[in-house]
Amino acid sequence: MERLSWTGALGPWLLPALEAALVVLTLAALAHPVALLAGGRIAPGSEAARFRTGKAARVTGGLFRLSLGAVAALILAFLIGGMLAPPEAKGILGRIATRLWPVWLSLGASLALIALFRRRLGLLGHLPGNPAGAVGLGLVLFWIFAALFAGQIAPFDPVTDVIAGMKNKPPGTPLPGHDATAHGYYLLGGDALGRDVFSRAVSGARVVLAIAPAATVFAFMVGITLGLPAGYLGGRLDTGLTFLANLVLAFPVILLFFLLVTPEIVAMGVPRYMAGGLFLFPLIFLTILWKSRFRTRPTLCAGLIATTLVLGGWLYAGLAWDADPLGLLALPPGALIVFVSVVFVNAPSVFRIVRGLTLDLRSRDYVAAAQTRGEGAWYIMLWEILPNARGPLLVDFCLRIGYTTILLGTLGFFGLGLPPESPDWGTSINAGRGLLQFVPFPPLVPAIAIMSLVLGLNLLADGLREESLKD
Repeated sequence: MERLSWTGALGPWLLPALEAALVVLTLAALAHPVALLAGGRIAPGSEAARFRTGKAARVTGGLFRLSLGAVAALILAFLIGGMLAPPEAKGILGRIATRLWPVWLSLGASLALIALFRRRLGLLGHLPGNPAGAVGLGLVLFWIFAALFAGQIAPFDPVTDVIAGMKNKPPGTPLPGHDATAHGYYLLGGDALGRDVFSRAVSGARVVLAIAPAATVFAFMVGITLGLPAGYLGGRLDTGLTFLANLVLAFPVILLFFLLVTPEIVAMGVPRYMAGGLFLFPLIFLTILWKSRFRTRPTLCAGLIATTLVLGGWLYAGLAWDADPLGLLALPPGALIVFVSVVFVNAPSVFRIVRGLTLDLRSRDYVAAAQTRGEGAWYIMLWEILPNARGPLLVDFCLRIGYTTILLGTLGFFGLGLPPESPDWGTSINAGRGLLQFVPFPPLVPAIAIMSLVLGLNLLADGLREESLKD
């Protein structure tokens, strides 16, 4: 059986058009700034001077938008045509698009729901009208659904399915004895151990998106719980917490990771003790949240606090101390080290942001009105100041998930934390970097995955920032 081509039967029809559109897009992108500088002029107006573009700039701008739309339409044609083509006419891209059908279905349904309930979703509902935000939202949702449906998308197990004859094979290589298997190709080639690169990339999304957002949430819990009182109350509390935050930020990050994975430090239980301290903050935060909001309704308040402590205590015992009485929850030692390290590194930065926002917002009129009503300090911090700081915090949350994704890739690249057989993107890059010159796809595919996810998070943060300023 022959190797698959990238485009299959659609290539001779669509590739020339795509190449022409890319050439026009490149030329327009290079010519438009030159036309703006050469033909633009300042036109005085009644209120403020305006920059009026010349005719050449309008032409190049229109050409850029037209060619960009053509490229997007042709890529969409490749994906849809590849999915609808018969199996013998499908190329690598068509087969990958077919494998990703749960992602496309979920992505379309999500965007339709966002458009339908646009007015009720606040900042999220306005993102489809923002070009950067729409692209970022699409990329982030793509990887979220890829992680959720990784078991259905990946044709092979990313760890155990090892075929010796597929070591370092190029994309589209047929499997030996493919008639006896349900899937006859390694769509993106094989790695140095004969594992499917496509399956490992998709399964790696599940590992990354299971750690990065959760670690970021924990870091925000720590930063918010300590940053609000530091900024609102000030005094010695603010001085002490700020000093500790600066002390942690001054510690070299990579050195911290190397220390936490050394056998002596692990044997002493330092990662477990750190987890025991850091994982308490969600319980503290939620308890104070319910107490400050429902203190006038003692029955409801007691029920919420009891539920939080029971469920939270169960999660805390299993995740932090590996002592779940039901035996359902546990973090492997490598994953615990990565999780604790990421939370420990991110929490001081979140603390500084929350403290700065609180210092700015504590002098607002609605805070003075709450103080006049006799509200407590925690009620004012959590229910008056924190909601009005949501815009910058949402933006930082998206950016910090991207930073955490890069950090996880860096840890995997250095072989820290997760085991070597893990399909996470950083470990996959590290495993394939030795033969990068000759077999580029095993490290290149996870590198592109990291780049696309981080790009989507950054664009999503830009869109949220612009919409929050309009809000």
